[in-house]
Amino acid sequence: MSVFAELTGQDAVVAQLRNAVAGAMTHAWLFTGPPGAGREIAARAFASALLCPYGGCGECPSCRQVRAGTHADLLLVRPQGLSYGVKETRDLVLRAAGAPSGGRWLVVLFEDADRSTEAAANALLKAIEEPAPRTVWLLCAPSAEDLVTTIRSRCRVMTLRVPPSEAVAEALARRDGIDYDRALAAARAAQGSIDKARRLALDASAAARREAVLKVPLQSVSLGPALAAAATLVKSAEDEAKAMTEELDEPERGKLRQAFGEGSTGKGVAKAMRGMAGAMKELEDRQKSRATRVKRDTLDSALLELAAFYRDVLMLQVGADVELANADHLSDLRRLASGTRPEATLRRMQAVMKCRERVAQNVAPLLAVEELTISLLPG
Repeated sequence: MSVFAELTGQDAVVAQLRNAVAGAMTHAWLFTGPPGAGREIAARAFASALLCPYGGCGECPSCRQVRAGTHADLLLVRPQGLSYGVKETRDLVLRAAGAPSGGRWLVVLFEDADRSTEAAANALLKAIEEPAPRTVWLLCAPSAEDLVTTIRSRCRVMTLRVPPSEAVAEALARRDGIDYDRALAAARAAQGSIDKARRLALDASAAARREAVLKVPLQSVSLGPALAAAATLVKSAEDEAKAMTEELDEPERGKLRQAFGEGSTGKGVAKAMRGMAGAMKELEDRQKSRATRVKRDTLDSALLELAAFYRDVLMLQVGADVELANADHLSDLRRLASGTRPEATLRRMQAVMKCRERVAQNVAPLLAVEELTISLLPG
C-alpha cells in the first residue's frame, strides 16, 4: 500500500508530492493545516517516498524504517518542550550538512517548527538559504504565518485541509474494522482528524474525556457549578497529560542509566556514575518542559472541543445547513440554542478562544479556565 494512502482527503497535495518525487523537487517544504489535517502524516509520507527505491511503496525496509523513525537518512525532530532552542538547531544544522548514507536524499523532518525561538529560526534560515546539495527540509507548522517570513518564502508550501467526515469514516472502517456509523460519529466529533477519530472510536477513556468537556456548557449555570466545571476540566487535562508523559519518562531514564553502565562493575564505573547525575538532571529538566507542553496541548484540545460545541449551537440558531461536529449531543445543542441568542453564543465562543490565548501566554490554567466558565454563565 502506498505511503500516501494515509493522507485521507488530500488528493491535490498527494498529486504535488508524487510529482516532486518523480523529479520536480525543491530543497525546502512547509506543511501547514489546521489540527487534524495531517501535517506530520503528509511530511512523513513524503519522506518515505523520497527515501524509498520504489517511490513510496509502504512495504520495503526503507518505508518501514521511516515509519519507525529509524532510517539512517532521516533526521526526525520533535520539540519536546515549549520551544526549540538555538543550540539544538545549530546541532541539527550541522548534522543536516552531511551526505546521505545510501540513498538520494538526507531528509530533515521538523515537526512543530513554529516552536523555534527567534535565535533558532535565524540559525535554521541560514541552513535553508544555503542547503547541502542533497538535503531536503520538511517543516511542519499550523500556518505559514507561524514561521518568520524569510523562512516561509524559501519553502514550497503544502496546505492541507481538514478531510470530510465521510472520508475519515471510510478510512477507519477499511483500515481498522470499525463499524461505519460509529466511525462517522467519531469523525464528526474529531472534526476530520483521523487519529483523534480513531481514539474516540476505540479508546473508552478518550470518549469519556470528551463527554466531560461537553458537559461544561450545561454545568455553567451559576457560580459554584461553573468553578467546579473549570476544576474538572483542568484536572482531566492534567491526568491525561500525566498518563502520556509517564509512558515516555521511565523508559528514557532507563536508557540513560543503561548508557552510563548502572549496575556494572570495574574500572571507571564510579566516574561514569558521577557523570550520570548531571545527565539525569538534564533529562529531568527536559521531561518537565515536555510535561508542561503536553499539559498545555491537552487543555488546548479540550478548549477546541468546547469551541466546536458552541459553534454547533450557533449554527442551529442561525439555521445554517452544515454538518454538526456534536450531532450525537443534538438535544443539548438544541436546549442551549433555544435558550440564548446568537450574539451570546458568539461571545461565549470568543471567551473560549481568549482562554486559549491566556493559557498559551502562561497564565495559570485553572485561573484562565475559571475566568472562562464564569463568562459562560447566563445573562
